[in-house]
Amino acid sequence: MDERRDMEADLLAMRRYARSLARDDQDADDVVQDALLRAIEREATYQPERSRTRWLLAIVHNVFISGKRREAAEVRRNDRFAETLLSSIAPRQEEHMRLAEIARGFAALPDAQRAVLHLTAIEGLSYQEAAGVLGVPIGTVMSRLSRARSALREDRTGKAGSHLRLVGGQDEQ
Repeated sequence: MDERRDMEADLLAMRRYARSLARDDQDADDVVQDALLRAIEREATYQPERSRTRWLLAIVHNVFISGKRREAAEVRRNDRFAETLLSSIAPRQEEHMRLAEIARGFAALPDAQRAVLHLTAIEGLSYQEAAGVLGVPIGTVMSRLSRARSALREDRTGKAGSHLRLVGGQDEQ
């Protein structure tokens, strides 16, 4: 019974620490889940003469830091991707800045939205064709495309901007 109580105390400590690091309950729960998986996978590294709680908290910390590094790497990849989109054109400076903003917005879209937008707007596929390529219902394609377009229309303040127009569609006014 003491072992179960100790495990519950360890889990509570892990959750508290993860919430302190992540500052978001869902992200913290993901960190704890990943940390528990890592602890199970690497239980051979646990030294029984040392505190199990400290060992688990160290794993939580390492999982959180690894996640932040992955996020930073993804931002760098998105920025490089945006730069490659711009390297093939030489517009005026104002156009260049606007295209850079659009490219960054496109690169920052979630994978599912970016894929749908690319297939329909760049490759010219119909909604039905895009649904077939992605293996999702046509309604899912339409929903993702709507969210992607909305995200690209938003300006830095989070308000819908009128400066972007849809390619092959109509803006809602």
